[in-house]
Amino acid sequence: MSDIVFCKGGGCTAKLGPGILSRVLSRLPKGEKDENLLIGYDSKDDAAVYKLTDDLAIVQTLDFFPPMVEDPYLFGQIAAANALSDIYAMGGQVKTALNIVCFPEQMDLNILGRIMEGGASKVTEAGGILSGGHSIADSDVKYGLSVTGIIHPDQIYANNGGRTKDKLILTKKLGVGIICTANRVKEASKEAMEEATDSMTTLNKYGAEILHHYKIHGCTDVTGFSFLGHLHEMLNDSHSALIYGDQIPYIKEAKEKAEEFLLTAAAQRNRNHLEGKVEFLGTSFGMEEILFDPQTSGGLLAAVAPEDADEVVRELKKAGLPAALVGEITEKTEKEIRVIGG
Repeated sequence: MSDIVFCKGGGCTAKLGPGILSRVLSRLPKGEKDENLLIGYDSKDDAAVYKLTDDLAIVQTLDFFPPMVEDPYLFGQIAAANALSDIYAMGGQVKTALNIVCFPEQMDLNILGRIMEGGASKVTEAGGILSGGHSIADSDVKYGLSVTGIIHPDQIYANNGGRTKDKLILTKKLGVGIICTANRVKEASKEAMEEATDSMTTLNKYGAEILHHYKIHGCTDVTGFSFLGHLHEMLNDSHSALIYGDQIPYIKEAKEKAEEFLLTAAAQRNRNHLEGKVEFLGTSFGMEEILFDPQTSGGLLAAVAPEDADEVVRELKKAGLPAALVGEITEKTEKEIRVIGG
């Protein structure tokens, strides 16, 4: 083939840190306001939403990254599931997808074929149509999707719509970043890696379909900025949150590896970005790292009306998802996020 390394650290750990990204975006010109652009890059939401009619809006997103697993087909599935997730986080339905490919010309093209087959399988599972794409020659492999979905303009899940007393529900386990990092240095067990890949290839479609039946005031998917980073975006400087550390669903081995200081640079960027905003009360170091861990194709984090929360968790668990009620939104306090236990 060549001496190019297929997997040398990827997924959402490869993303720019939230601090750097915020500084760049804050300097971009806003342009004239379009009243039909319901959600754009000036917010911290997961995708853009543009209204076409009173009953129809399109949801647009894209995401791509380098491999975090050695198997090309599995990598394609994970990258596609991750990109599709933003549509579900907004409350939308997937319609079309376009491939985004960066690939070294000297690498075996069969590998590229397997990546794209994996991606196509998840687009089909989502009920969408793979309708084209774009490729460039690059020194490293990168893959993802540009995705278009649809939504009713009155049914958008903005990520910052949470209200005081709303319960926070997480639909997937945390810790995949730590496990993938440990796996690259051959420190993760086969069972833990399988648990991580099963999580990353599970579409958020199934959690979203259940959430649609309840009062959801805000929603995001937990990816590269970590559980705490995406929660920070949800709170939007207008609320605070109390997190129950002992209720967080996580891959058991991830906490063990964190306690052994198998850490990711991206998690430390997330920690630095939230310095002064988070207070840990009786929380172990391992759990802190899990909460700062960048997730690839992570779960949905939803702000749910308190009267619906227990039933939502029951329905999600019935569907086979490791969901849990992990906290609540509160009035604004001195520390934006307080984590108790874990």
